[in-house]
Amino acid sequence: MLSELSVENLLLIERARLRLAPGLNVLTGETGAGKTVLAHALDLLLGGRPRAAIVRPGSDEAYVEGVFELPRDLARELGADLDAELERRLRGAREVVLARRVGSDGRTRGYLNGRACAIADMRAIGAALMSFYGQHEHRKLTIATAQRALLDGFAGPEHEERLRACASAHAEATRLRASVEALAASEHERARELDLLEYELAEIDTAESDLDAYQALLATRERVRRIDELRAATSAAAESLDPLDDAGGRAQVAALGAAASGLEALMGVDARLDALAERARAIAIDSADLAAELRRYAGELEGQDGAAREGADTLDRIEERLERVERLVRKHGGDIAAVIAHRERASARCAELRGAAAAAGEDRERLKQALHALSGHVTAIRRERERAAPPLASGVADQLAALGMAEASFDVELRASEPGPTGADEVEFLLAPNPGVPAGALREIASGGELSRVMLAIMAVAAAPQATPRGAPDARASQGTLVFDEVDAGIGGHAARAVGERLRELSASRQVLCITHLPQIASLAERHFSVAKDSSVSPARASVCELSRADVVSELVRMLGADSDDSGARRHARELLRAA
Repeated sequence: MLSELSVENLLLIERARLRLAPGLNVLTGETGAGKTVLAHALDLLLGGRPRAAIVRPGSDEAYVEGVFELPRDLARELGADLDAELERRLRGAREVVLARRVGSDGRTRGYLNGRACAIADMRAIGAALMSFYGQHEHRKLTIATAQRALLDGFAGPEHEERLRACASAHAEATRLRASVEALAASEHERARELDLLEYELAEIDTAESDLDAYQALLATRERVRRIDELRAATSAAAESLDPLDDAGGRAQVAALGAAASGLEALMGVDARLDALAERARAIAIDSADLAAELRRYAGELEGQDGAAREGADTLDRIEERLERVERLVRKHGGDIAAVIAHRERASARCAELRGAAAAAGEDRERLKQALHALSGHVTAIRRERERAAPPLASGVADQLAALGMAEASFDVELRASEPGPTGADEVEFLLAPNPGVPAGALREIASGGELSRVMLAIMAVAAAPQATPRGAPDARASQGTLVFDEVDAGIGGHAARAVGERLRELSASRQVLCITHLPQIASLAERHFSVAKDSSVSPARASVCELSRADVVSELVRMLGADSDDSGARRHARELLRAA
């Protein structure tokens, strides 16, 4: 329950404080006096967006504060809507103070029990404390989505869980469908890329042995190209080390051997000469071995040279293998390591592309499962709506009878539509205001006054504990204050009295604040506030005061459109109060 509302520097209102009572509270005043400003103040407490230039001229900021008696277990019922700190601050509290500051620069701050809080948290808490029905709220009844939401709210909390599951299934199906379509659209591009990568991989794999032997091939090519030089150099070196004499003997080796033998004959005489003798023996042996090796190498070159001449394509084959490697190097990055790295990347990409087809198949299967789950939710939601529609229609019709529309009929029609996040139903409220007139869509057939009464009838049905086996649309909202901002627009006479009676019935179980221009409704209030504007000052200033019994009579006279000294109007006003 809203026990106190304070407003400072909000447009016309410089300072106002309202202490509200349980039951029905009404707020009245001339058109333009500032009633809507108070409605906007309440909307700010609900986390609403401040209107432009809402701060009173000459002030730095506007301030709104509401003191609420806290419903039982509010922190527990809000659950995940609040963070741990806010839940802790609310736990065990008997009242909540919500406040909002709006600077002249448009910046705004929210407060909970004197400490700053996020506007989103204000919305969550405010929604549990107060439900606001604005001046044109009844016009929302003409919107198909609003009608569906009202029916869904009437179906109960388990139905809301099903709706959330349906929305989740629809989102998953939408995601999977987009994935499948994207994979299908790119199938041609994937196939073309895969063909190119497979060709490149085959090209690299064919040259794998050449890549590994690249350095060896370079060396072989150089040796084959200079084989004549190698043969000549080795033969000359062998001849220089160990020339053959005319008889074919090796005179130089023999001379080295003789020198070594002569020195060895004196071994043991002089240690220094002994060392020299060893060196002479080693030179003789090494010279003979080196000359022999050089001659063997030259002989092998002679054989290779003959083979090369017989098979002239040997060098050509080496060049061909080297050209294959060098072409890959030029193509893939400049060196052998770059070619190997490209092969690894291409292999990974090929695996990815081959897996895309499998992924598409998996996504198609998951999409099938998601659509099956969505179909199940859609069917269950339709069943719940079909169950909830008759009692809602019957309850609204009964309430309309009490609101002066006894001969009206009301129905809820369901039509199949494409599955979506809220199911696969279009909901249409049908109204026949008079007997013998075919029922028509509410948006096409209902007048403003009829829309107001239909909305109030729906509110009365939704608020009744026995309205549905599953209770009211929102157990938290059922404990909060109901605010109606001129929801009685477009009606009068007996209908106005009937609307007032319904508001009073609603106020028997919860607090109701009604901004009204009808004396029939104002006369039923347990507490009456009036807004008056003083235009003699600049800027104009509005004041809000609670009316005494005598003042209520005068306000009712004004609302009846009579002068204050009109005795007949005063008598009528007193009769309205007595009838209440």
